[in-house]
Amino acid sequence: METIIFGGGCFWCTEAVFGILSGIVSVKSGYAGGETANPTYEQVSSGKTGHAEVLKIEYNPAQISLHDLLTVFFASHDPTTRNRQGADVGTQYRSIILYTTPEQKSEAEKYISEINSPEHPIVTEVMLLKEFYPAEEYHQNFYKNHEEEMYSQAVIKPKLEKVEKEFQQLLKKNL
Repeated sequence: METIIFGGGCFWCTEAVFGILSGIVSVKSGYAGGETANPTYEQVSSGKTGHAEVLKIEYNPAQISLHDLLTVFFASHDPTTRNRQGADVGTQYRSIILYTTPEQKSEAEKYISEINSPEHPIVTEVMLLKEFYPAEEYHQNFYKNHEEEMYSQAVIKPKLEKVEKEFQQLLKKNL
């Protein structure tokens, strides 16, 4: 098993997207990339902790490649907009990859260099994971537990539908 951390806006969205992929062992919403120890949601939301809302992904590389995970990551958010995803604005919503191995760093940087362009420069940060702090329990499995809420219907569901359409070959078979 391997672990990688992705931040691409609200962690409710990223958790739902990566939770439907085959080869994913677990997904956990949390905070990383900053300096404040054991931050709360309110602290991270203030934009003063340096942390981003992120998703800790444990995956089986024999079932899903890091390249496939990167492809879904970059297709499911806007990596060209600094500190913003849709209506979510602030450093806590930045595009970020926190790697746990040198190979992940190399592959993420290579992937970014392949999709980067002068017209649409990629602003995704790539940095070594120092510490991951799990988000409060009410943030875990948000879409699954709150599917009928307005945010789920207006923001998360369209992202899921896009991933389900574009990446059918990567989905868990029981969907």
